[in-house]
Parts: sequence; C-alpha cells; structure tokens
Amino acid sequence: MAEGAELLRTALRAGTPVESVYLAPEGADDPLTRQTCAQAVEAGARLFPLASGVLERVAGTVTPQPVLAVLPMMDAPPGPWLPEAGSLIVVMVDVRDPGNAGTVLRTADASGVQAVVFSGESVDPYNPKAVRASAGSLFHIPFSVQADVLALATSLAGAGYRTLATVVDGGDDYAGLDWSVPTALFLGNESAGLGDDVRSVMSGSFGVPMEGQAESLNVGMACAVVCFEALRQRRVRAVK
Repeated sequence: MAEGAELLRTALRAGTPVESVYLAPEGADDPLTRQTCAQAVEAGARLFPLASGVLERVAGTVTPQPVLAVLPMMDAPPGPWLPEAGSLIVVMVDVRDPGNAGTVLRTADASGVQAVVFSGESVDPYNPKAVRASAGSLFHIPFSVQADVLALATSLAGAGYRTLATVVDGGDDYAGLDWSVPTALFLGNESAGLGDDVRSVMSGSFGVPMEGQAESLNVGMACAVVCFEALRQRRVRAVK
C-alpha cells in the first residue's frame, strides 16, 4: 500500500505495476494528483473514487494524503537468493522499527548500495510506515527477505563478500576500512545490536567513533554514515 501521489509517481516511473488507486474527493480537486491517477489508469490500474471520510478509515496515518495505491509485492526469485558480485550489501538483522527500515532503504538507494536484505525478525518491508519512510526507494533498490541470518552470512562469505558486524564498542574505525572490497554490512537490532552468534561468524567488526554523551547512533543514521563513506571512497578513486 503506497500512500500519496509522490509515492505513486515514483512507482510508476520505476515501472512497478499498480493494481488499484483509491482517490478521496479532495484529491480530485488537485491537478497534480488527478494527473498521477490518470497515468496510473493508463498503465493498467483501476481507479476507485471514494466518498468523503472513507480514506481516513483505511489509511495508515491520522491525516492521510488524498490518494492511496495498492501494488503487488515484489517477490524475490525462488530458490537460494544471493546478489551478483558487487561492492556493498546492507543486511538488517532484527531491525523492528518500520521507520528505521525505510530510512535504511532510502539511504542505501541514495548511496549506491547494491542490495538490502531483511533478515532475522526484521520488520516486513511492505509495512506501510516502512514504505512511506523509504520515500520511494522501495521501488528502486533490490531487496530480499532472508530469515536465517547465519545461513545468509555463510552464503555471502562463500561468494567472496567480507562480512562486517557493526558494534558500539571496539572494532575497527569505519573510516579506516577499504570499502572497495565486496562487503556485506550487518546492522543489528535498535536496542540489542547484533547477537554473539551472528558476530562469531563475521569476518570482522567496526564502529563509528563518537564524541559527546550519546550511547549510540540510530540504526538508520549509522547506515548513512558508513554507506556514504563507502560512496566517498568510490568517488575519490573515480577521479584519480
């Protein structure tokens, strides 16, 4: 479920099929929303005009935007899932907050990450809040759901990826690592971090040095710091 004309436009631009669109009366008065709905219908979607007050009963926000679209889930292909060889993959392990998950998707997309994996007991990537927080990146970046964290780590290591665990204390300084090496970056739960069982199978660990009194960074912010350092290194190498 994608709420709002901007998310719907992003899905259409990405070539994502749209099954149906639900339009509130106030949306019918907005030219840009009407144009977006017309593009969705042209692409094969069904349009359902709604009576006043109906959208508020089904939308995921207190004050919903006047258009809501339903799209098919973008299922990963059957069988063992493993990205093609690349430079950076982000793995979320037990990340339960949908806002954090959406932020990780958005950050990964913006920084050129190859793929994102939802692992362990991470939130459903199709959670409406996660979809909104991704700001449309859900339709751009490849992602997969892989429940077995240890099996995933083993598969990635076998495919030539360096597997790195994020830690609050100890580990290498993230800025001193070479991010041109194919790497799977494992982000842990918001409060508990990565478990010892996961960290024991990693090829290394790293942290983000901090000053001040903050105990740790939000998982989305930590992802942004690391992924944009990797992007910075790629850009530096590209101009040499």
